[in-house]
Amino acid sequence: MKKKYILGFLLAGATFMAGCTKNFDEVNTNPNAVSGDLFNPNYLLSQAQFTFSQTGYDQLLFQSMWTQSLASTFSYYSNGDKYVLGGSGIGYYNRTWNRGYQALTLVDEMKNLVAGNADLSNLDACGTILRVLFIQRVTDLYGDVPYSQEGQAKNGIFTPVFDQQEDIYAAMLSQLETATAALDATKAGPTADLFYGGDVARWKKLGYTLMLKVAMRMTKVNATEAREWAEKAYAGGTMSAITDNAKTYADNANGNGNDNAAALLVADDFREVRWGKTLIDYMKANNDPRVSAIAEITNGNGKLLNEDRTRPGISTFASQVGMPNGYDLLGGNRDISTATGYPGATPANGDGDAPAPLGRYSRPRLLVYDDRSGANIVLTYGESELLLAEAASRGWNTGVAATHWANALRANMLTLSQMNSSGTVAVVDGGDITTYIAAHPLVPATALEQINMEYYVHTSATFNFNETFANYRRSGFPVITAPTYVGQYSTTTPRRMPYPVTLTQTNGANYQAAVASQGADNFNTRVWWDVQ
Repeated sequence: MKKKYILGFLLAGATFMAGCTKNFDEVNTNPNAVSGDLFNPNYLLSQAQFTFSQTGYDQLLFQSMWTQSLASTFSYYSNGDKYVLGGSGIGYYNRTWNRGYQALTLVDEMKNLVAGNADLSNLDACGTILRVLFIQRVTDLYGDVPYSQEGQAKNGIFTPVFDQQEDIYAAMLSQLETATAALDATKAGPTADLFYGGDVARWKKLGYTLMLKVAMRMTKVNATEAREWAEKAYAGGTMSAITDNAKTYADNANGNGNDNAAALLVADDFREVRWGKTLIDYMKANNDPRVSAIAEITNGNGKLLNEDRTRPGISTFASQVGMPNGYDLLGGNRDISTATGYPGATPANGDGDAPAPLGRYSRPRLLVYDDRSGANIVLTYGESELLLAEAASRGWNTGVAATHWANALRANMLTLSQMNSSGTVAVVDGGDITTYIAAHPLVPATALEQINMEYYVHTSATFNFNETFANYRRSGFPVITAPTYVGQYSTTTPRRMPYPVTLTQTNGANYQAAVASQGADNFNTRVWWDVQ
């Protein structure tokens, strides 16, 4: 749907703010108000899905660098790459917060419009599933956040309390159970559904897969409940193919371009953002065929070609080199040229050119990640299978770990073909997939490491860095060595994002209560499920 039409519907929906009166009748009815019989709430579903899926700098500046999925020498990326705040980095604390609550507001209004309408009960249940999907990202990044009083401004609640994360998790699981069970394939599904085109059966799989993800996040803090809910999700029926992947495609021709691609196509980002050494070293050590699907080096020598955002690079496996985090281009003792294994600059390509110091480091492939109409991957079948494999490895009743593991490897490699809007760019050869699976069986003694390192590779390759960061904190994989640099806000890998700085003014009392309950509002305080 074109953005101008969506925005028009939302502007209409914004008038749905009138309060109730004791004697509500025709005389005092607001003629501009919108109700469910005048406005199609399905339009809010698609807007919520797309809003939430568009991450861009929400996760690139900090989360992608903290996990060493990506690395950058550019000064602005020092916020995440080197743990040094700079520029307007503090202003980015609010990115995931704002996006999450913007998407939640859309779903809240949608659910208000369908409340009590039996014909739209599936849309209502889908809205509940989305609310859980949205709030989990927010609470996983910040910890205690508003949920029970979120979206209650029409009821006079403008400063919502911050719920403790433990309570949010309990609510999410309960709400998922109710909503997923309520989905009815005999009734109409959503009509403006970017995930599944209204397929209720796939929404049910999404609900149970999300239940599994929420459950597994609790493995360190409450293994008993984690097992109970993981087994319940498995019994209910989780995703079973990559066609079940939850994703949205951007539509650049109509003004809805992919935010990740937009960020990577900024001149400074294209020139100086590279795949991290931690990620590429692991993939190459395992002869992972995805390396050539996701990575490339500059095709040609010199600064000008390194900055050419229209020229695809060289993606041969042997040529790929991940860049270490914590370096710059300032000529001092942290200059990238001093890094161990530095592959050297590409020389200037004639007069008027200059060397390209990062030209031999691997960047995200242009045709895959810089497609303005490409996919935003939200939650995948491969992630589900990895979580089931881990649960089974723990002895829980979620099937056979080795089977889930093999399913995940195949699914994760096939999912890359969905990244580009053409579906033909990041294709991994089927024979290579089969060979890789055979060469990498799940070994019980190292199963947790294998599973979670694959989770790291997959969520990094699909640019789902919020999930990469969350699962790193839960699982401890990959093992990350924090960079050293002058002026760091932390000397260890961060555990959360500080709250948006504006909360001290807009919701000060509840913010202070949250800090008193959770701990200092900094990068090192652990959220509830992230126990040591």
